[in-house]
Amino acid sequence: MTSQEIAEAVLAGMWANDRASKALGMDVLHIGPGSATVAMTVREDMINGFDICHGGLLSTLADSCFAFACNSYNEMTVASGFSLDIVAPARLGDRLKAVAKEVSLAGRTGVYDITITNQADALIAVFRGRSYRIKGKPVVPLHGPED
Repeated sequence: MTSQEIAEAVLAGMWANDRASKALGMDVLHIGPGSATVAMTVREDMINGFDICHGGLLSTLADSCFAFACNSYNEMTVASGFSLDIVAPARLGDRLKAVAKEVSLAGRTGVYDITITNQADALIAVFRGRSYRIKGKPVVPLHGPED
Protein backbone atom coordinates (compact mmCIF):
# COMPACT_ATOMS: atom_id res chain seq x y z
CA MET A 1 0.00 0.00 0.00
CA THR A 2 1.14 3.55 -0.66
CA SER A 3 1.49 6.01 2.20
CA GLN A 4 -1.64 7.80 0.94
CA GLU A 5 -3.63 4.53 0.89
CA ILE A 6 -2.45 3.80 4.44
CA ALA A 7 -3.58 7.26 5.59
CA GLU A 8 -6.99 6.72 3.97
CA ALA A 9 -7.40 3.30 5.59
CA VAL A 10 -6.49 4.73 8.99
CA LEU A 11 -9.00 7.55 8.55
CA ALA A 12 -11.76 5.08 7.66
CA GLY A 13 -11.00 2.99 10.74
CA MET A 14 -10.76 5.95 13.10
CA TRP A 15 -13.84 7.70 11.68
CA ALA A 16 -15.98 4.59 12.14
CA ASN A 17 -15.57 4.89 15.92
CA ASP A 18 -15.21 8.67 16.34
CA ARG A 19 -18.49 9.54 18.00
CA ALA A 20 -17.29 12.93 19.27
CA SER A 21 -16.28 14.32 15.86
CA LYS A 22 -19.46 12.99 14.26
CA ALA A 23 -21.66 14.43 17.02
CA LEU A 24 -20.15 17.86 16.40
CA GLY A 25 -20.90 17.59 12.68
CA MET A 26 -17.26 17.48 11.57
CA ASP A 27 -16.30 16.54 8.02
CA VAL A 28 -12.86 15.28 7.03
CA LEU A 29 -11.91 17.09 3.83
CA HIS A 30 -8.38 15.75 3.42
CA ILE A 31 -6.08 13.10 4.83
CA GLY A 32 -2.48 12.45 3.89
CA PRO A 33 0.72 11.29 5.53
CA GLY A 34 1.17 13.69 8.46
CA SER A 35 -1.63 16.00 7.36
CA ALA A 36 -5.38 16.42 7.60
CA THR A 37 -8.13 18.97 7.03
CA VAL A 38 -11.37 18.88 9.04
CA ALA A 39 -14.34 21.26 8.84
CA MET A 40 -17.17 22.07 11.24
CA THR A 41 -20.05 24.55 11.13
CA VAL A 42 -20.71 26.50 14.33
CA ARG A 43 -24.21 25.56 15.53
CA GLU A 44 -26.54 27.14 18.06
CA ASP A 45 -25.56 24.56 20.71
CA MET A 46 -21.87 25.57 20.31
CA ILE A 47 -22.42 29.20 21.29
CA ASN A 48 -21.37 30.38 24.76
CA GLY A 49 -22.72 33.19 26.96
CA PHE A 50 -20.87 35.82 24.91
CA ASP A 51 -22.61 34.72 21.69
CA ILE A 52 -19.41 33.20 20.22
CA CYS A 53 -18.21 29.65 19.72
CA HIS A 54 -17.04 28.01 22.94
CA GLY A 55 -13.24 27.76 23.01
CA GLY A 56 -13.41 24.12 24.06
CA LEU A 57 -15.14 23.32 20.79
CA LEU A 58 -12.40 25.09 18.83
CA SER A 59 -9.85 22.92 20.62
CA THR A 60 -11.96 19.81 19.90
CA LEU A 61 -12.01 20.62 16.18
CA ALA A 62 -8.23 21.13 16.16
CA ASP A 63 -7.64 18.03 18.31
CA SER A 64 -9.66 15.84 15.93
CA CYS A 65 -7.68 17.17 12.98
CA PHE A 66 -4.44 16.58 14.92
CA ALA A 67 -5.48 12.99 15.70
CA PHE A 68 -6.13 12.13 12.06
CA ALA A 69 -2.81 13.68 10.96
CA CYS A 70 -0.58 12.07 13.58
CA ASN A 71 -2.18 8.62 13.23
CA SER A 72 -2.00 8.66 9.43
CA TYR A 73 1.08 6.39 9.40
CA ASN A 74 -0.92 3.59 11.07
CA GLU A 75 1.00 3.69 14.31
CA MET A 76 -1.29 4.34 17.27
CA THR A 77 -0.48 7.86 18.42
CA VAL A 78 -1.95 9.88 21.27
CA ALA A 79 -1.68 13.49 22.35
CA SER A 80 0.90 14.20 25.01
CA GLY A 81 -0.18 17.83 25.18
CA PHE A 82 -1.37 20.79 23.19
CA SER A 83 -1.85 24.53 23.33
CA LEU A 84 -4.46 26.69 21.67
CA ASP A 85 -4.28 30.40 20.95
CA ILE A 86 -7.60 31.96 19.95
CA VAL A 87 -7.01 35.09 17.89
CA ALA A 88 -10.56 35.91 16.75
CA PRO A 89 -14.08 34.80 17.66
CA ALA A 90 -16.00 32.22 15.66
CA ARG A 91 -19.68 32.97 15.35
CA LEU A 92 -22.94 31.15 14.74
CA GLY A 93 -23.02 29.77 11.19
CA ASP A 94 -19.27 30.10 10.59
CA ARG A 95 -17.79 27.22 8.61
CA LEU A 96 -14.51 26.49 10.35
CA LYS A 97 -11.64 24.65 8.71
CA ALA A 98 -8.76 23.10 10.66
CA VAL A 99 -5.62 22.26 8.70
CA ALA A 100 -2.91 20.08 10.31
CA LYS A 101 0.70 20.02 9.20
CA GLU A 102 3.46 17.89 10.62
CA VAL A 103 6.28 20.04 11.98
CA SER A 104 8.51 17.30 13.37
CA LEU A 105 8.43 13.53 13.72
CA ALA A 106 11.37 11.92 15.48
CA GLY A 107 11.24 8.49 17.04
CA ARG A 108 8.05 8.21 19.06
CA THR A 109 7.29 11.94 19.37
CA GLY A 110 5.89 14.48 16.97
CA VAL A 111 4.83 18.10 16.75
CA TYR A 112 1.90 19.26 14.63
CA ASP A 113 0.57 22.75 13.92
CA ILE A 114 -3.12 23.22 13.20
CA THR A 115 -4.65 26.47 12.01
CA ILE A 116 -8.37 27.15 12.21
CA THR A 117 -9.86 29.60 9.74
CA ASN A 118 -13.43 30.61 8.89
CA GLN A 119 -15.22 30.71 5.53
CA ALA A 120 -13.56 34.06 4.75
CA ASP A 121 -10.10 32.53 5.41
CA ALA A 122 -9.76 34.72 8.53
CA LEU A 123 -7.56 33.15 11.19
CA ILE A 124 -9.55 32.04 14.25
CA ALA A 125 -7.07 29.95 16.24
CA VAL A 126 -3.65 28.30 16.20
CA PHE A 127 -3.13 24.92 17.88
CA ARG A 128 0.16 23.11 18.49
CA GLY A 129 -0.13 19.43 19.35
CA ARG A 130 2.54 17.14 20.72
CA SER A 131 2.16 13.45 19.97
CA TYR A 132 3.46 10.17 21.38
CA ARG A 133 3.45 6.89 19.43
CA ILE A 134 2.52 3.66 21.16
CA LYS A 135 5.20 1.20 20.03
CA GLY A 136 3.97 -1.80 18.04
CA LYS A 137 0.27 -0.85 17.93
CA PRO A 138 -1.24 -0.28 14.49
CA VAL A 139 -4.42 1.80 14.27
CA VAL A 140 -6.04 -0.58 11.76
CA PRO A 141 -5.04 -3.92 10.27
CA LEU A 142 -3.65 -3.51 6.76
CA HIS A 143 -3.38 -6.05 4.00
CA GLY A 144 -0.74 -5.19 1.44
CA PRO A 145 2.93 -5.63 0.48
CA GLU A 146 4.15 -2.99 2.97
CA ASP A 147 2.53 -4.60 6.06
